[in-house]
Amino acid sequence: MDQIPIYNSSGKEQEKLNFDDIQILKKKESLITFSYAIKSLLLNWRQGTVGCKDRGEVNFSRKKPWKQKGTGRARAGTLRSPLWRKGGVIFGPQPRTRILSINRKQTKLVLNNIFHDFLENKKLCCLDLSFDKPSTKGAFDALKKMNKHNKKVLLFLPFVDESNWMSFRNIPNVSVLSFDQADAYNLTKNDCWIFLKKDLNLFKNMIATWN
Repeated sequence: MDQIPIYNSSGKEQEKLNFDDIQILKKKESLITFSYAIKSLLLNWRQGTVGCKDRGEVNFSRKKPWKQKGTGRARAGTLRSPLWRKGGVIFGPQPRTRILSINRKQTKLVLNNIFHDFLENKKLCCLDLSFDKPSTKGAFDALKKMNKHNKKVLLFLPFVDESNWMSFRNIPNVSVLSFDQADAYNLTKNDCWIFLKKDLNLFKNMIATWN
């Protein structure tokens, strides 16, 4: 299996990391493609609250505006007509729920294939860095020395790691994600993944859950 480089705070490669101590499934063909998995997530995340009122819901009188004949004007039966200003809307959007479901086995297989794609293309990095107190400048300098400052980076951090979380969250091209929040959309929209050396076991456990 391909190895993952470990960089120090100076941007120098220290060693290589492999996953021999955990069992990782090989890349397999999936019935669900990356695009379908991402589409289902985006569709299910939609609130579906947009809507407009039809002619039966607008707050206008039901009285006939004028008599049917003798005025010289066109016939009109109600102010709620969609032909009138402030009237109802014809075939407008209505609140609804959109759901595309993917079974758990296929979801794990998609995540595992995404991991293999990033691993084969050498888009995985490990950073031997930790801050006792938040330092956005130090975090950006570390990415710059790794030549990752101009790429879209996905950084994995645990929730309790506040100092590192606050150090990286203000960098525009860095997305911080917890180890239990991984999904196909966030994994694929970035150019590379980075995790800290101290969180190696958490990263391995996350990968193991995709098998």
